[in-house]
Amino acid sequence: MAFEPIISIYNLNHYFGYGTLRKQVLFNINLEINAGEIIILTGPSGSGKTTLLTLVGGLRSSQFGSLQVLGQELCGASAEKLVQTRRHNGYIFQAHNLHGSLTALQNVKMGLELHQHIDSQEIDICSTAMLEQVGLGSRLHYYPDKLSGGQKQRVAIARALVSYPKIVLADEPTAALDSQSGRDVVNLMQKLAREQGCTILMVTHDNRILDIADRIIQMEDGKLVQAAGSKMLQC
Repeated sequence: MAFEPIISIYNLNHYFGYGTLRKQVLFNINLEINAGEIIILTGPSGSGKTTLLTLVGGLRSSQFGSLQVLGQELCGASAEKLVQTRRHNGYIFQAHNLHGSLTALQNVKMGLELHQHIDSQEIDICSTAMLEQVGLGSRLHYYPDKLSGGQKQRVAIARALVSYPKIVLADEPTAALDSQSGRDVVNLMQKLAREQGCTILMVTHDNRILDIADRIIQMEDGKLVQAAGSKMLQC
């Protein structure tokens, strides 16, 4: 594993709302994440985990402090720069977010369609190969309503990883799954991420999957709480 910071966060603060309704939701976040690490964010609902995840992913703009992802400063970044950042990321969410009108293969192909340098034949080949890697080679042309919860999440993993992203962001990816399906999903994420050399930042309440993490970092009330094995920056 190459120990190079791929995500560097310094004195990050974030607010929701304006005027009298303005509320601070992240407080002085300092964290470095190295290339190839699997980091799990834990903590109670409302502690700021998903907010931090979306800021790292460029899904919303950071406001105060410094947030560097792949060497690019995202605090105060333009909408165009945030779009560019998102192209380096793979996203896996609890609700899998598959398009019901598209087959498994068509859903996965969407993960490559933003990459204009890849032609349609290569998109087909890569998407098929990724579905085979997640054990769904026989379900290429199935629609989501014909797949189990675990199979839908496998399609979502294939879609997230098909472009070989440098960072995978996962928000409660096992919350809707039974114990065995959840374990299968995270084992698959771990295996494919290791093979591709990407970094995983995962939010979860699922104590059954904490063992896949290189580091577990707890959040409480919008602040990071140092956990065993954590190396949070002290600024």
